[in-house]
Amino acid sequence: MRMHFYAGLLIAPVLLLAAVTGTLYALALPAEQLVYRHELTAPVRDSVTPLVAQVKAAEAAEPDGVVTAVWPAPEAGATTRVIMTSPKVTEEGHDLTVFVDPYTAHVRGALETSGDALPLRAWLSAFHSNLQLGEPGRIYSELAASWMWVVGLGGLALWLGRRRASRKALLLPERGSAGRRRTLSWHGTVGLWSVAGLVVLSATGLTWSTYAGENIGQLQDRLGGATPSVAAAVPGAPETGGGEHAGHHMPGGAKMDMPMPAGKDVGIDRVAEAARAAGVDTQIQISLPAEGKGYVVKERDREFPTHLDSVSVDPADGTVMDTLRFADYPLLAKLTRWGIDVHMGYLFGLVNQLALAALGTAVVLLTLWGYRMWWLRRPTKDRLLSAGRAVPPGAWRKVPPAVLLPLAALTALVGWFVPLLGISLLAFLVLDVAVARVRAARTA
Repeated sequence: MRMHFYAGLLIAPVLLLAAVTGTLYALALPAEQLVYRHELTAPVRDSVTPLVAQVKAAEAAEPDGVVTAVWPAPEAGATTRVIMTSPKVTEEGHDLTVFVDPYTAHVRGALETSGDALPLRAWLSAFHSNLQLGEPGRIYSELAASWMWVVGLGGLALWLGRRRASRKALLLPERGSAGRRRTLSWHGTVGLWSVAGLVVLSATGLTWSTYAGENIGQLQDRLGGATPSVAAAVPGAPETGGGEHAGHHMPGGAKMDMPMPAGKDVGIDRVAEAARAAGVDTQIQISLPAEGKGYVVKERDREFPTHLDSVSVDPADGTVMDTLRFADYPLLAKLTRWGIDVHMGYLFGLVNQLALAALGTAVVLLTLWGYRMWWLRRPTKDRLLSAGRAVPPGAWRKVPPAVLLPLAALTALVGWFVPLLGISLLAFLVLDVAVARVRAARTA
């Protein structure tokens, strides 16, 4: 209860900020379908133009860009996305995406994007993860993810341990109560119904955090759960230091700013046909080959059931060189993928996004109710600056050593594995000791 008090008092502002920004991000997923409707949609016609013609149209509209990938229209009435590196885009990790009508090859617009996120969602994503402060700002979101599961499970234990007249009072707010009792009833019941989702958000948020995320990644690799990738090297080609997007070129003699690898290229349309023939046919993305590499075609449908199969295609003859099925991923890699997609609102579509918005709203209410209870419990209500105090210290002395020592060791291990949790918890302990000594001195 003492730790829950300190976390609720000092960490709650961080949780509140993460909840508000996360809710905005979740709602941005359906919002961008309306905001960017012109770029994302095209009138349906009888026939579709070849992909190479769509890419040439994009290059003509953005002559300074270098094409790195193509996302063919995933369904009727959708546009094709041509992904480029461009001097117009200076932010790291962002690209210029040209939206092309697949029926007429007319360009419907160009936007700066981050992955599949259009400008609105890309900005809110960065705001949620780092408050638009860059790498240093990621500390805030990692601190929130580090404490959310502790606060949630600690609150659950406190709520379940309370005495109550009926089981109904455990699951539903009490009627007729007032003041702090009524606030506590709402705080406890909403927390009870939200805690499972909060733990999931906390765990998945930590997977791509700066410090805890590195530890999680190393542990996952050691357990054989690393995410595999399709082999893209062309047989007999010399090894190069370029990555998947290094030295990209356009097939068929299209304009390019980088040297084309030696040998013929069957063209992006043949590559798409080969991938679809191999079963990679749901919302595909085609990454153009680097020197000594083949095309890489991946599915990008992250809703359930997930379609994330991928193949590599030899640019010389259009044969499939390697195939990787999502069904063959290690279990840990699958769980990580699904967990991240739940956190981002992809896995269950609109239902997932509304659930995230509801969880974010719940965290906001829980935080405000927590502060209200702290205010209502202040010892001297006629003094404006008085505030509620934590429960008396020293409870750990009542715990048997056989329980206390393993618990302390486990806490230290978790604090090392989740560094921001460990550092802030240590700060709480120092603060707690200092406050106790000041009060003892005043009493003396």
